[in-house]
Amino acid sequence: MSPLYYTYYESPIGIMQIGGTEHMIHEITFVDHKDHLMHGEPGVGEIMHICTEQLIEYFSGKRRVFDIPIVQEGTEFQQKVWGHLYEIDYGKTISYVDLAKKMGDANTTRAVANANAKNRIALINPCHRVIGSDKNLTGYAWGLWRKKWLLQHEFRILHGIQTLF
Repeated sequence: MSPLYYTYYESPIGIMQIGGTEHMIHEITFVDHKDHLMHGEPGVGEIMHICTEQLIEYFSGKRRVFDIPIVQEGTEFQQKVWGHLYEIDYGKTISYVDLAKKMGDANTTRAVANANAKNRIALINPCHRVIGSDKNLTGYAWGLWRKKWLLQHEFRILHGIQTLF
């Protein structure tokens, strides 16, 4: 495996850690404490620069879709859930139960939520767009306040108004 490189982006909602190889992004996570920062190989490849630029565009309201090659390890079920996340349009939401139904089995709602929680590629793999069936915000590995901010950001950009929740 190629060495992993890490870089950081100071987003409006905290430090984002970007990890990847020369050709693929493997991780985009929020870091709340500087002692949790990873230290990979020195140097940052072009893909890391492209990723950072696309994140800047997202936060400035100029990008709705990312086009960066990504990969993350996970079970077959997790990969299937993560694949369905890409189908959730910018500024839209879906409930965990509706996502499970879309995947063919409403009884897998808890497993869908668990797979969603294991997503390590924030924003590009938009797990923040999955909400409770009662329309309440539930579960987000990097804090519900960030989930709320991201959904309000997308809603405001899409509709020109501020409040969704």
